[in-house]
Amino acid sequence: MSANAQRDEGTVSAERLRGFRWIVIAYAVSLAVAVAAGAWTLVRHPDLHPLWVVLIADVAGTVAIFAFSFAFANSSFYDAYWSAAPPVIAVYLALVPAAVAGDRGRLLLVFTLVSLWAVRLTWNWARGWTGLTHEDWRYVDFREKSGRPYWAVSFAGIHLFPTVQVFVACLPLYPALVSARPLGWLDAVAALVTLTGIVFELVADDQLRRFVRSSPSRDQILDTGIWAWSRHPNYFGEISFWLGVWLFGMAGDAGWWWTVLGPLAITVMFVFASLPMIETRMAARRAGWEEHVRRVPLLVPRPPRRV
Repeated sequence: MSANAQRDEGTVSAERLRGFRWIVIAYAVSLAVAVAAGAWTLVRHPDLHPLWVVLIADVAGTVAIFAFSFAFANSSFYDAYWSAAPPVIAVYLALVPAAVAGDRGRLLLVFTLVSLWAVRLTWNWARGWTGLTHEDWRYVDFREKSGRPYWAVSFAGIHLFPTVQVFVACLPLYPALVSARPLGWLDAVAALVTLTGIVFELVADDQLRRFVRSSPSRDQILDTGIWAWSRHPNYFGEISFWLGVWLFGMAGDAGWWWTVLGPLAITVMFVFASLPMIETRMAARRAGWEEHVRRVPLLVPRPPRRV
């Protein structure tokens, strides 16, 4: 390695280290703000349902993260919030009085799977994040299109909206964690679906990372491995994970069936917002994308069609 290359690599490493320090500070502040908001809410309204306490604390933590995004002019401060919030929510719900009397087997199983998902997803973000100069391309696109109102757009669309989405998806955690019903066959199905989602995301993200690190040509498309069966297998895995969380809620208390709004909301967001943005970008950047679309399904994996 040349002296210049070593110097550049050292600069990148120093920038990443500085960035991660600020990320740790931002999330520590966010957690402190969320805990303070939750505690204040409980003092003022001791009989409030735990999920309302979670929502208030969650929004307060999001506002704290937004403050860092604004201060550093980089909305990607929020990127890890998607995976960092659910295990914190699960910890709080596991400590409410109703959960203490609930079935410990389901509680431990759900918390283990949520934690596994969170650690893997956060690690996948962290290993691809290059520092404070990096910002998700979608946020850059929002900035260019929105102009002066960008930070209002960022707060509402990039910070608050995903927080509400994840909160709604976490609603089934309450019946799953507080139920006294013993583990049953539906828990086994829920565990299988949830774990399948985690594995799909793990395999898809690792294959994508190896593809990117191989320095592919501009027109080359990842169409091997699990990516030969789905154009977006990582999103399929994410939807499967949240569907599994909902099934755990049903195993705890079927009266909470309406919390299916969680996985449905995330599916709608992906299918009608996130994926169209990615598909449009890929069509503009990859010459063979239209043929790839004809062969490989958008989301649910299946063998590729012959064209």
